[in-house]
Amino acid sequence: ELSVSLLAVIVIVCGLALVAVFLFLFWKLCWVPWRNKAISSNLAVLQSEADCTKENMADKLKDAGALSFLEAAVKISHTSPDIPAEVQMSMKDHIMRRTRIQRQTTEPASSTRHISFKRHLPRQMHVSSMDYGMDPPAVAEPPTSIGRIKPELYKQKSVDSEDPKKEAAKTCGKINFTLKYDYENETLTVRILRAFDLPAKDFCGSSDPYVKIYLLPDRKRKFQTRVHRKTLNPTFDESFHFPVPHEELASRKLHLSVFDFDRFSRHDMIGEVILENLFEASDLSRETSIWKDIQYATAESVDLGEIMFSLCYLPTAGRLTLTVIKCRNLKAMDITGYSDPYVKVSLLCDGRRLKKKKTTIKKNTLNPTYNEAIIFDIPPENMDQVSLLISVMDYDRVGHNEIIGICRVGVNAEGLGRDHWNEMLAYPRKPIAHWHPLVEV
Repeated sequence: ELSVSLLAVIVIVCGLALVAVFLFLFWKLCWVPWRNKAISSNLAVLQSEADCTKENMADKLKDAGALSFLEAAVKISHTSPDIPAEVQMSMKDHIMRRTRIQRQTTEPASSTRHISFKRHLPRQMHVSSMDYGMDPPAVAEPPTSIGRIKPELYKQKSVDSEDPKKEAAKTCGKINFTLKYDYENETLTVRILRAFDLPAKDFCGSSDPYVKIYLLPDRKRKFQTRVHRKTLNPTFDESFHFPVPHEELASRKLHLSVFDFDRFSRHDMIGEVILENLFEASDLSRETSIWKDIQYATAESVDLGEIMFSLCYLPTAGRLTLTVIKCRNLKAMDITGYSDPYVKVSLLCDGRRLKKKKTTIKKNTLNPTYNEAIIFDIPPENMDQVSLLISVMDYDRVGHNEIIGICRVGVNAEGLGRDHWNEMLAYPRKPIAHWHPLVEV
C-alpha cells in the first residue's frame, strides 16, 4: 500500500512538471515574438514620424536659409586643405544649380526729363521701396463680430429721396413755338405761340410770365414777348425775325428763357429751352409747330463757346502731348464784339499746379485756329494723379486778362473730360481729338 501511494505521488509530480514545461515552451515560442513584433512596429511608427518631422524642418530651413547655408558650406570647403580648389568650385556650381534662388529684380532707371516733375510733386513716390513681386500686398481686413447687423446691407432707396441730377432736370411746364426760314431774305422766323402748366411764382398762386428769345451764340440780338398777367397758361402768339445766313444755321442754337415779371424786385426765372439742332426739329422750309419741356433753371445759361484739342500719350517716353486745334463761338469780351483769345494749359497734381504753358494770341476773333502742341513729361506711374486744366483767356493790353471759359480732363474729371482721358490711355501713341464745351470758373 505504501509503494502504491508513493507511485501515485510520483506520477502526479511528473504530470505537473510536464504541464509546467509545456506552458513555459508555449509562452516562449508564441507570446514573446508577438510582443516584440508590436513593440518594434510602434518604434517604427515613431521613427517614421520623427523622420517626417525632420524632413519638413529641413525643407523649411532649405527654403528660408538656403543661401546662407550654402555660403557657410562654401566657406568651410575653402578652408579645407584636403579638397582641391577645382573640386570646391565644381561643388559650389553644382549646389547653386540645384538650389532654387529667388529672382532678383532691378529698378528701371528714371528718365532725366521726369526729375523736374517729381521735384514738384507734393509727396514724393519712393520708387526704390516699391515691391515688383507677383504676390499682391496683404490687406488688413477690419475685425468683424459674429451676429453684428450691418444696416448698409439692408438699405433701400427711398421714394422721397431723388437724385440731384434728376432734381436739376425737372420740368416746369411746356412751351409751344414754330420755326420757318425765308431763303430769299435769309431770315429765321420764330413764333412763340403759348405756354402750358407753368409753376406759380407769386403768393397768390399765379405768375406773370414772359419769354426772352436768343439765337446763340449771338446774345446781342434778343427779343422779348409781352408780359401776361396772372396766368399759368399764357397765349403769346408773337413772331420774331433773326437775320442769319443759311450756312450758319447748323451752328446756331435757339435759346428761350421764361421769366416771371415782378414790378418791385428782380424777375424770377421759371426755366429755359435750348434747341441745338434746328434742322432736326423742322426742315425750316415750312412753318412747323414744336412742343418742348421747359427745364428748371435759376439763371440764364451762358454759351461760352467750345474748344477742340487732341491728347496723345507715349508710355515708353512718358510724354503727354496736348494739341490745341481751334475754338468756335467764343464769348465776346471786348466792346468791338470780338476777343483776343489764347489758351493756357495747367498741369495739376492733387489740386496743386505744377506747370503751365500757353499758346499764341489770336487778335479780334471768336473762332481762332491754333494747331499748337503743348508737351508735358509725366512718368507712367503718375498718370492717375494728374489732370489738365484748359483755360481760354482774353488778352487785354491794359489790365488783367479775363477768363472766357475752362474745361478739365483727367481721371477725376467729369463727363467728356474723363472719357477723353480714358480713351487716350486706352489707345497710346494715337492722337484722340474731341470738342469740349467751355464752362464758367
